[in-house]
Amino acid sequence: MNSTFSRSLAIAPALLLAATAAMAQASAGGVHTITTAVPILTLSPDARGSALGEAGVATSPDANAAFYNPGKLGFVDYKYAISPSYSPWLRKVTDDMSLSYLSGYAKVGDRGAFAASLLYFDLGSIDYTNDRNIAQGSYNPKEYAVSFSYGQKLSDNFGVGISARYVRSNLIGSYAGNDAQAGNSFSADLGAYYNKDVTIGAGAYNLAFGAAVTNIGNKMVYRDAAIPSFLPTSLRLGTAITREIDAYNKITLAFDATKLLVPSPFYDDSKGINDPAVVQARNARLQQGIVSGILTSFSDAQGGFKEEMQEINIGGGLEYWYNNTIAARAGYYYENQYKGGRQYLSFGLGVRLSSFGVDGTYLVPNAAANPLAETIRVSLHFNLNKLSDAFSEGGAGGTQGSPVN
Repeated sequence: MNSTFSRSLAIAPALLLAATAAMAQASAGGVHTITTAVPILTLSPDARGSALGEAGVATSPDANAAFYNPGKLGFVDYKYAISPSYSPWLRKVTDDMSLSYLSGYAKVGDRGAFAASLLYFDLGSIDYTNDRNIAQGSYNPKEYAVSFSYGQKLSDNFGVGISARYVRSNLIGSYAGNDAQAGNSFSADLGAYYNKDVTIGAGAYNLAFGAAVTNIGNKMVYRDAAIPSFLPTSLRLGTAITREIDAYNKITLAFDATKLLVPSPFYDDSKGINDPAVVQARNARLQQGIVSGILTSFSDAQGGFKEEMQEINIGGGLEYWYNNTIAARAGYYYENQYKGGRQYLSFGLGVRLSSFGVDGTYLVPNAAANPLAETIRVSLHFNLNKLSDAFSEGGAGGTQGSPVN
């Protein structure tokens, strides 16, 4: 196969991630999915967030807080925490793809915290052949992102944060006749978080709101500098309402709305996708600058306001805790059928015991043939506060105690 087809083959798994259901609907027409480089950056890598329908911008902060909203870091309860997560990917399609994530934070004083994370996406092995079907070797495409974050409380109820990230996407490798290259990019996230305890009637509640703009960075070039790929810059808005039922039981309702802040794809349904005029207009959008792309993303859809609304993905879920020890979660994620069509239920359980915890999630897509069917995700939690307190006078330790001062 020639280098062009090989490149398409390598990128195909990433596009499966961004538009799995769209493939099944493409024959019906009208599918205009927004594609970006490294779409894995938009998906919840941890079990708790994925169990809540990808909602996380306003949920209570933990070791994975910076992925959703670095503004939450000023509100973390403990001195140190680490959380590794793992998910076999597209299990209905292949058995050698996986998503791994490692994150953690360290509290600084009473109001701030630093965090770091590594996201690693293994796309499995691809065998290359030439146009005479002669083997040209194999390659294991991979993508990863290294992030550093800081969040600070500005008041008892409001905090802000920022993340800096290096992203590398190597989808091809090297072989005879290949002129592609690995994509590299630097990006940043900005986040804000507000929460307040209130009493409504006889009930005690915590109301939280979050906002984050993520993956603001330079475009990636895989082969042709004239046709770069935007990072999945996104705006995420959300809320989380927690009801303290009694001393042992509480329940949280979380909801997020997310929109990609990149140019919408140009199309003309009366012409083919390879029509010269369509190709020229589509490439012109890819040449926009980062700021221009963000600003025009709210009004550039060919279908007007209706299509702009279709580009908003929503997700939410319920989280129940008993005695801050056992958790049950359920959520739903919705992406419009013409913009990718990922729609699925999610269920999860969690346990916290002393300085250790574990969360698990299972996805149930609407369509049985969806490649996301049977997706599982597991996260571990290690709270090192107890270990550090063991060496200090008067240290209390524990993972479910009061916030560290």
